[in-house]
Amino acid sequence: MTSSTPDWAQRFGERMARVRANEIRELLKLLDQPDILSFAGGIPDPALFPAERIQAGYDAVLADPDLARQALQYSVSEGYLPLREWIAERMAAHGVACDPDNIMLTAGSQQGLDLLGKLFLTKGDTVMVARPTYLGALQAFTSYEPRYLDLPDGALANGVDAEALMAGRAPRPLGYFVPDYANPTGESLSLAEREGLLDLAERLDMTLIEDAAYRELRFGGEALPSLLALDIARSGSIEQARTLFCGTFSKTISPALRLGWVCGPKAVIEKLVLLKQGSDLHVSTINQMVGWRAVSEGYDQHLSRLRNAYGSKAQATLDALARHMPEGVTWSKPEGGMFVWVRLPEGLDGKDLLARAIAEERVAFVPGGPFFAEVPADNAIRLSYSLPTTTEIDDGVARIARLLRRSLQAAA
Repeated sequence: MTSSTPDWAQRFGERMARVRANEIRELLKLLDQPDILSFAGGIPDPALFPAERIQAGYDAVLADPDLARQALQYSVSEGYLPLREWIAERMAAHGVACDPDNIMLTAGSQQGLDLLGKLFLTKGDTVMVARPTYLGALQAFTSYEPRYLDLPDGALANGVDAEALMAGRAPRPLGYFVPDYANPTGESLSLAEREGLLDLAERLDMTLIEDAAYRELRFGGEALPSLLALDIARSGSIEQARTLFCGTFSKTISPALRLGWVCGPKAVIEKLVLLKQGSDLHVSTINQMVGWRAVSEGYDQHLSRLRNAYGSKAQATLDALARHMPEGVTWSKPEGGMFVWVRLPEGLDGKDLLARAIAEERVAFVPGGPFFAEVPADNAIRLSYSLPTTTEIDDGVARIARLLRRSLQAAA
Protein backbone atom coordinates (compact mmCIF):
# COMPACT_ATOMS: atom_id res chain seq x y z
CA MET A 1 0.00 0.00 0.00
CA THR A 2 1.42 3.35 -1.00
CA SER A 3 0.64 6.67 0.55
CA SER A 4 0.90 10.12 -0.91
CA THR A 5 0.72 13.60 0.49
CA PRO A 6 -2.85 14.91 0.24
CA ASP A 7 -3.42 17.78 -2.17
CA TRP A 8 -4.67 20.10 0.51
CA ALA A 9 -5.46 22.93 -1.92
CA GLN A 10 -8.18 20.74 -3.45
CA ARG A 11 -9.75 20.09 -0.05
CA PHE A 12 -10.10 23.65 1.26
CA GLY A 13 -13.47 25.36 1.19
CA GLU A 14 -14.20 27.63 -1.78
CA ARG A 15 -13.95 30.74 0.38
CA MET A 16 -10.20 30.14 0.83
CA ALA A 17 -9.66 31.20 -2.77
CA ARG A 18 -10.48 34.73 -1.61
CA VAL A 19 -8.18 34.75 1.41
CA ARG A 20 -4.86 36.54 0.98
CA ALA A 21 -1.91 37.10 3.27
CA ASN A 22 -1.97 40.32 5.25
CA GLU A 23 0.92 42.33 3.81
CA ILE A 24 1.26 44.25 7.05
CA ARG A 25 1.64 41.02 9.06
CA GLU A 26 4.31 39.90 6.62
CA LEU A 27 6.12 43.23 6.89
CA LEU A 28 6.25 42.90 10.68
CA LYS A 29 8.85 40.19 10.11
CA LEU A 30 11.17 42.97 8.99
CA LEU A 31 11.29 44.22 12.56
CA ASP A 32 13.54 41.26 13.33
CA GLN A 33 16.21 42.72 11.03
CA PRO A 34 18.09 45.23 13.20
CA ASP A 35 19.35 47.36 10.32
CA ILE A 36 15.87 48.02 8.90
CA LEU A 37 14.39 51.38 9.90
CA SER A 38 10.71 50.53 9.87
CA PHE A 39 7.59 52.65 9.44
CA ALA A 40 5.67 49.47 8.57
CA GLY A 41 3.98 48.01 11.64
CA GLY A 42 1.11 50.09 12.97
CA ILE A 43 1.72 48.78 16.45
CA PRO A 44 1.96 50.61 19.78
CA ASP A 45 5.24 51.75 21.26
CA PRO A 46 6.05 49.11 23.91
CA ALA A 47 7.76 51.77 26.01
CA LEU A 48 4.28 53.16 26.65
CA PHE A 49 2.71 49.93 27.93
CA PRO A 50 1.64 50.21 31.60
CA ALA A 51 3.67 47.10 32.39
CA GLU A 52 3.90 47.73 36.13
CA ARG A 53 0.15 48.18 36.42
CA ILE A 54 -0.48 45.02 34.42
CA GLN A 55 2.04 43.09 36.54
CA ALA A 56 0.36 44.35 39.71
CA GLY A 57 -3.00 43.21 38.35
CA TYR A 58 -1.81 39.65 37.74
CA ASP A 59 -0.12 39.55 41.14
CA ALA A 60 -3.23 40.77 42.95
CA VAL A 61 -5.56 38.36 41.17
CA LEU A 62 -3.38 35.28 41.57
CA ALA A 63 -2.48 36.06 45.19
CA ASP A 64 -6.15 35.90 46.22
CA PRO A 65 -7.37 32.27 46.23
CA ASP A 66 -10.96 33.18 45.39
CA LEU A 67 -9.99 35.55 42.57
CA ALA A 68 -7.44 33.06 41.26
CA ARG A 69 -10.04 30.32 40.99
CA GLN A 70 -12.30 32.67 39.05
CA ALA A 71 -9.49 34.02 36.86
CA LEU A 72 -8.25 30.59 35.78
CA GLN A 73 -11.69 29.15 35.06
CA TYR A 74 -14.10 29.28 32.13
CA SER A 75 -16.30 32.38 32.10
CA VAL A 76 -19.40 33.83 30.44
CA SER A 77 -19.22 34.67 26.75
CA GLU A 78 -20.49 38.22 27.26
CA GLY A 79 -17.38 39.11 29.23
CA TYR A 80 -16.29 40.08 32.73
CA LEU A 81 -19.11 42.15 34.20
CA PRO A 82 -17.02 44.79 36.05
CA LEU A 83 -15.14 45.57 32.83
CA ARG A 84 -18.36 45.77 30.81
CA GLU A 85 -19.79 48.08 33.48
CA TRP A 86 -16.72 50.31 33.25
CA ILE A 87 -16.98 50.46 29.44
CA ALA A 88 -20.71 51.26 29.62
CA GLU A 89 -20.09 54.11 32.05
CA ARG A 90 -17.30 55.54 29.92
CA MET A 91 -19.36 55.34 26.73
CA ALA A 92 -22.32 56.96 28.48
CA ALA A 93 -20.04 59.86 29.45
CA HIS A 94 -19.39 60.34 25.73
CA GLY A 95 -22.99 60.39 24.55
CA VAL A 96 -23.69 56.66 24.26
CA ALA A 97 -26.25 55.81 26.92
CA CYS A 98 -26.02 52.03 27.34
CA ASP A 99 -25.71 49.31 29.95
CA PRO A 100 -23.48 46.21 30.22
CA ASP A 101 -25.96 44.11 28.25
CA ASN A 102 -25.23 46.33 25.23
CA ILE A 103 -21.58 45.25 25.34
CA MET A 104 -19.76 42.02 24.50
CA LEU A 105 -16.04 41.65 25.06
CA THR A 106 -14.00 40.25 22.16
CA ALA A 107 -10.47 39.03 21.53
CA GLY A 108 -9.45 42.44 20.23
CA SER A 109 -11.60 44.49 17.90
CA GLN A 110 -10.42 42.25 15.04
CA GLN A 111 -12.55 39.41 16.39
CA GLY A 112 -15.43 41.84 16.64
CA LEU A 113 -15.13 42.58 12.92
CA ASP A 114 -15.01 38.88 12.08
CA LEU A 115 -18.08 38.07 14.17
CA LEU A 116 -20.01 41.01 12.71
CA GLY A 117 -19.14 39.81 9.22
CA LYS A 118 -20.34 36.34 10.11
CA LEU A 119 -23.55 37.76 11.59
CA PHE A 120 -24.53 40.11 8.79
CA LEU A 121 -22.98 38.92 5.54
CA THR A 122 -24.30 36.41 3.04
CA LYS A 123 -22.49 35.67 -0.20
CA GLY A 124 -23.01 38.56 -2.63
CA ASP A 125 -24.03 41.12 0.00
CA THR A 126 -22.68 44.64 -0.31
CA VAL A 127 -20.02 46.07 2.02
CA MET A 128 -19.47 49.81 1.66
CA VAL A 129 -16.05 51.13 2.70
CA ALA A 130 -13.94 54.26 2.42
CA ARG A 131 -11.15 54.67 -0.16
CA PRO A 132 -8.73 53.54 1.25
CA THR A 133 -9.79 51.42 4.24
CA TYR A 134 -8.35 49.18 6.94
CA LEU A 135 -6.83 46.03 5.44
CA GLY A 136 -7.73 43.93 8.49
CA ALA A 137 -11.41 44.68 7.98
CA LEU A 138 -11.21 43.53 4.37
CA GLN A 139 -9.60 40.31 5.58
CA ALA A 140 -12.32 39.82 8.19
CA PHE A 141 -15.17 40.30 5.72
CA THR A 142 -13.75 38.74 2.55
CA SER A 143 -14.15 35.13 3.66
CA TYR A 144 -17.92 35.74 3.82
CA GLU A 145 -17.84 36.55 0.09
CA PRO A 146 -19.37 40.03 -0.13
CA ARG A 147 -19.12 42.51 -2.98
CA TYR A 148 -17.29 45.67 -1.98
CA LEU A 149 -18.39 49.18 -2.80
CA ASP A 150 -15.96 52.06 -2.46
CA LEU A 151 -17.65 55.22 -1.24
CA PRO A 152 -16.70 57.84 -3.85
CA ASP A 153 -14.23 60.51 -2.76
CA GLY A 154 -16.04 63.56 -1.41
CA ALA A 155 -19.41 61.79 -1.38
CA LEU A 156 -20.19 62.60 2.26
CA ALA A 157 -19.31 66.27 1.90
CA ASN A 158 -20.86 66.81 -1.54
CA GLY A 159 -23.76 64.35 -1.51
CA VAL A 160 -24.22 61.17 -3.48
CA ASP A 161 -26.99 59.61 -5.58
CA ALA A 162 -27.69 56.65 -3.29
CA GLU A 163 -29.82 54.80 -5.83
CA ALA A 164 -27.21 55.08 -8.57
CA LEU A 165 -24.52 54.06 -6.11
CA MET A 166 -26.36 50.82 -5.31
CA ALA A 167 -27.43 49.96 -8.86
CA GLY A 168 -27.05 46.23 -9.49
CA ARG A 169 -26.02 45.49 -5.90
CA ALA A 170 -27.63 43.66 -3.01
CA PRO A 171 -29.79 46.04 -0.93
CA ARG A 172 -29.31 47.01 2.71
CA PRO A 173 -25.50 47.15 2.67
CA LEU A 174 -23.14 46.77 5.59
CA GLY A 175 -21.00 49.89 6.00
CA TYR A 176 -17.57 49.85 7.62
CA PHE A 177 -15.87 53.13 8.55
CA VAL A 178 -13.14 54.47 10.85
CA PRO A 179 -14.28 58.03 11.66
CA ASP A 180 -11.34 58.92 13.91
CA TYR A 181 -7.67 58.93 12.74
CA ALA A 182 -8.22 56.09 10.32
CA ASN A 183 -5.85 53.33 9.43
CA PRO A 184 -4.24 53.86 6.91
CA THR A 185 -4.68 57.60 6.30
CA GLY A 186 -4.71 59.11 9.79
CA GLU A 187 -7.63 61.24 8.63
CA SER A 188 -10.97 61.78 10.39
CA LEU A 189 -14.50 62.46 9.26
CA SER A 190 -15.72 65.99 9.96
CA LEU A 191 -18.96 66.46 11.88
CA ALA A 192 -20.75 67.23 8.61
CA GLU A 193 -19.33 64.04 7.05
CA ARG A 194 -20.47 61.98 10.04
CA GLU A 195 -23.96 63.38 9.72
CA GLY A 196 -23.80 62.78 5.96
CA LEU A 197 -22.84 59.15 6.52
CA LEU A 198 -25.80 58.67 8.86
CA ASP A 199 -28.07 60.31 6.26
CA LEU A 200 -26.78 57.89 3.63
CA ALA A 201 -27.23 54.95 6.00
CA GLU A 202 -30.86 55.92 6.56
CA ARG A 203 -31.56 56.21 2.83
CA LEU A 204 -29.98 52.83 2.12
CA ASP A 205 -31.16 51.10 5.32
CA MET A 206 -27.49 50.39 5.94
CA THR A 207 -26.03 48.85 9.09
CA LEU A 208 -22.91 50.75 10.14
CA ILE A 209 -19.81 49.37 11.83
CA GLU A 210 -17.82 52.11 13.56
CA ASP A 211 -14.23 51.06 14.16
CA ALA A 212 -12.97 53.25 17.01
CA ALA A 213 -9.54 51.68 17.44
CA TYR A 214 -7.70 55.03 17.48
CA ARG A 215 -10.40 57.28 18.92
CA GLU A 216 -8.70 57.67 22.31
CA LEU A 217 -5.41 58.78 20.72
CA ARG A 218 -6.42 62.35 19.84
CA PHE A 219 -3.50 64.74 20.29
CA GLY A 220 -4.87 67.72 18.36
CA GLY A 221 -8.00 69.24 16.92
CA GLU A 222 -11.55 69.10 18.22
CA ALA A 223 -13.09 66.05 19.90
CA LEU A 224 -16.06 64.98 17.77
CA PRO A 225 -18.95 62.72 18.80
CA SER A 226 -18.82 59.12 17.71
CA LEU A 227 -21.12 57.87 14.97
CA LEU A 228 -23.00 55.86 17.57
CA ALA A 229 -23.51 58.93 19.77
CA LEU A 230 -24.87 60.89 16.79
CA ASP A 231 -27.04 57.93 15.81
CA ILE A 232 -28.52 57.70 19.31
CA ALA A 233 -29.21 61.45 19.30
CA ARG A 234 -31.25 60.91 16.12
CA SER A 235 -32.96 57.63 16.91
CA GLY A 236 -33.63 58.15 20.61
CA SER A 237 -31.82 55.14 22.11
CA ILE A 238 -29.14 52.58 21.45
CA GLU A 239 -31.83 49.98 20.83
CA GLN A 240 -33.07 52.02 17.85
CA ALA A 241 -29.60 52.78 16.48
CA ARG A 242 -28.16 51.21 13.33
CA THR A 243 -24.50 51.76 14.33
CA LEU A 244 -22.33 49.12 16.00
CA PHE A 245 -19.29 50.45 17.86
CA CYS A 246 -16.05 48.41 17.95
CA GLY A 247 -13.62 49.49 20.66
CA THR A 248 -10.29 48.10 21.82
CA PHE A 249 -7.65 48.39 24.52
CA SER A 250 -4.94 47.15 22.14
CA LYS A 251 -3.78 50.64 21.21
CA THR A 252 -4.06 52.11 24.70
CA ILE A 253 -3.16 49.35 27.19
CA SER A 254 -1.62 46.34 25.41
CA PRO A 255 -2.37 44.29 22.28
CA ALA A 256 -1.33 41.08 24.05
CA LEU A 257 -4.29 41.20 26.45
CA ARG A 258 -6.58 40.80 23.40
CA LEU A 259 -9.35 42.94 24.84
CA GLY A 260 -11.88 44.63 22.60
CA TRP A 261 -15.62 45.10 22.61
CA VAL A 262 -18.71 45.57 20.49
CA CYS A 263 -21.39 47.99 21.71
CA GLY A 264 -24.81 47.98 20.10
CA PRO A 265 -28.50 47.05 20.45
CA LYS A 266 -29.14 44.05 22.71
CA ALA A 267 -30.74 42.14 19.84
CA VAL A 268 -27.39 42.25 18.02
CA ILE A 269 -25.27 41.53 21.11
CA GLU A 270 -27.35 38.44 21.90
CA LYS A 271 -26.61 36.97 18.47
CA LEU A 272 -22.93 37.89 18.68
CA VAL A 273 -22.73 36.03 22.00
CA LEU A 274 -24.00 32.87 20.29
CA LEU A 275 -21.38 33.23 17.56
CA LYS A 276 -18.62 33.81 20.10
CA GLN A 277 -19.66 30.67 21.96
CA GLY A 278 -19.01 28.73 18.76
CA SER A 279 -15.72 30.51 18.18
CA ASP A 280 -13.69 30.64 21.42
CA LEU A 281 -16.28 30.63 24.23
CA HIS A 282 -14.89 33.79 25.85
CA VAL A 283 -11.92 36.10 26.14
CA SER A 284 -9.24 34.99 28.61
CA THR A 285 -10.80 35.42 32.05
CA ILE A 286 -7.61 36.48 33.79
CA ASN A 287 -6.82 39.02 31.06
CA GLN A 288 -10.27 40.56 31.45
CA MET A 289 -9.82 40.85 35.20
CA VAL A 290 -6.35 42.36 34.83
CA GLY A 291 -7.57 44.67 32.07
CA TRP A 292 -10.29 45.99 34.36
CA ARG A 293 -7.74 46.72 37.08
CA ALA A 294 -5.50 48.47 34.53
CA VAL A 295 -8.22 50.91 33.37
CA SER A 296 -10.32 51.40 36.50
CA GLU A 297 -7.85 53.90 37.99
CA GLY A 298 -5.67 56.49 36.27
CA TYR A 299 -6.77 55.66 32.73
CA ASP A 300 -7.12 59.27 31.60
CA GLN A 301 -3.67 60.13 32.93
CA HIS A 302 -2.28 57.17 30.99
CA LEU A 303 -4.07 58.37 27.84
CA SER A 304 -2.53 61.81 28.30
CA ARG A 305 0.92 60.21 28.26
CA LEU A 306 0.11 58.31 25.06
CA ARG A 307 -1.27 61.39 23.34
CA ASN A 308 1.78 63.47 24.18
CA ALA A 309 4.14 60.78 22.91
CA TYR A 310 2.32 60.06 19.65
CA GLY A 311 1.64 63.75 19.08
CA SER A 312 5.38 64.49 19.26
CA LYS A 313 6.16 61.68 16.83
CA ALA A 314 3.43 62.79 14.43
CA GLN A 315 4.79 66.33 14.40
CA ALA A 316 8.30 65.02 13.81
CA THR A 317 6.99 63.05 10.82
CA LEU A 318 5.16 66.03 9.34
CA ASP A 319 8.22 68.24 9.84
CA ALA A 320 10.47 65.66 8.18
CA LEU A 321 8.12 65.27 5.22
CA ALA A 322 8.02 69.02 4.72
CA ARG A 323 11.80 69.22 4.97
CA HIS A 324 12.79 66.30 2.75
CA MET A 325 10.09 65.31 0.27
CA PRO A 326 10.37 66.31 -3.40
CA GLU A 327 7.74 68.36 -5.19
CA GLY A 328 4.61 66.43 -6.16
CA VAL A 329 4.45 64.37 -2.96
CA THR A 330 1.59 65.19 -0.57
CA TRP A 331 0.50 63.73 2.76
CA SER A 332 -2.23 63.69 5.37
CA LYS A 333 -1.97 65.72 8.57
CA PRO A 334 -3.32 63.54 11.38
CA GLU A 335 -4.56 64.91 14.69
CA GLY A 336 -4.50 61.50 16.36
CA GLY A 337 -3.65 57.87 15.84
CA MET A 338 -0.46 56.40 14.40
CA PHE A 339 -0.39 57.01 10.65
CA VAL A 340 0.48 59.41 7.86
CA TRP A 341 -0.72 58.64 4.33
CA VAL A 342 1.75 59.75 1.66
CA ARG A 343 0.45 60.28 -1.87
CA LEU A 344 3.08 59.80 -4.56
CA PRO A 345 3.19 61.32 -8.05
CA GLU A 346 1.31 59.39 -10.74
CA GLY A 347 3.29 56.53 -12.20
CA LEU A 348 5.03 55.51 -8.98
CA ASP A 349 3.99 52.21 -7.40
CA GLY A 350 4.27 51.89 -3.64
CA LYS A 351 4.90 48.14 -3.80
CA ASP A 352 7.78 48.53 -6.26
CA LEU A 353 9.12 51.40 -4.20
CA LEU A 354 9.09 49.24 -1.04
CA ALA A 355 11.28 46.57 -2.64
CA ARG A 356 13.81 49.22 -3.62
CA ALA A 357 13.55 50.98 -0.25
CA ILE A 358 14.53 47.81 1.57
CA ALA A 359 17.35 46.95 -0.84
CA GLU A 360 18.79 50.44 -1.33
CA GLU A 361 17.92 52.43 1.80
CA ARG A 362 17.12 49.77 4.43
CA VAL A 363 13.84 51.44 5.29
CA ALA A 364 10.36 49.89 5.30
CA PHE A 365 6.79 51.14 5.00
CA VAL A 366 3.47 49.72 3.80
CA PRO A 367 2.47 50.17 0.13
CA GLY A 368 -0.96 51.70 -0.34
CA GLY A 369 -2.50 49.29 -2.86
CA PRO A 370 -3.80 46.61 -0.43
CA PHE A 371 -5.92 49.18 1.43
CA PHE A 372 -8.35 49.56 -1.48
CA ALA A 373 -11.32 47.22 -1.66
CA GLU A 374 -12.71 47.81 -5.14
CA VAL A 375 -10.53 50.02 -7.35
CA PRO A 376 -6.86 50.07 -6.27
CA ALA A 377 -4.61 53.11 -6.25
CA ASP A 378 -0.96 52.13 -6.10
CA ASN A 379 0.71 55.55 -5.85
CA ALA A 380 0.57 55.83 -2.06
CA ILE A 381 2.38 54.53 1.00
CA ARG A 382 1.51 54.39 4.71
CA LEU A 383 3.99 55.54 7.32
CA SER A 384 3.47 54.56 10.95
CA TYR A 385 5.32 56.81 13.39
CA SER A 386 4.43 54.84 16.52
CA LEU A 387 7.70 52.91 16.93
CA PRO A 388 10.64 55.02 15.61
CA THR A 389 12.24 57.74 17.71
CA THR A 390 12.00 61.31 16.45
CA THR A 391 15.63 61.07 15.29
CA GLU A 392 14.91 57.85 13.42
CA ILE A 393 11.81 59.43 11.88
CA ASP A 394 13.84 62.24 10.31
CA ASP A 395 16.49 59.81 9.08
CA GLY A 396 13.90 57.39 7.66
CA VAL A 397 11.89 60.04 5.86
CA ALA A 398 15.11 61.43 4.38
CA ARG A 399 15.98 57.95 3.06
CA ILE A 400 12.56 57.56 1.43
CA ALA A 401 12.84 61.04 -0.07
CA ARG A 402 16.24 60.19 -1.59
CA LEU A 403 14.75 57.10 -3.18
CA LEU A 404 11.79 59.07 -4.51
CA ARG A 405 14.08 61.64 -6.11
CA ARG A 406 16.03 58.90 -7.84
CA SER A 407 12.80 57.28 -9.03
CA LEU A 408 11.41 60.55 -10.38
CA GLN A 409 14.67 61.36 -12.15
CA ALA A 410 14.72 57.90 -13.76
CA ALA A 411 11.12 58.33 -14.94
CA ALA A 412 11.74 61.82 -16.37
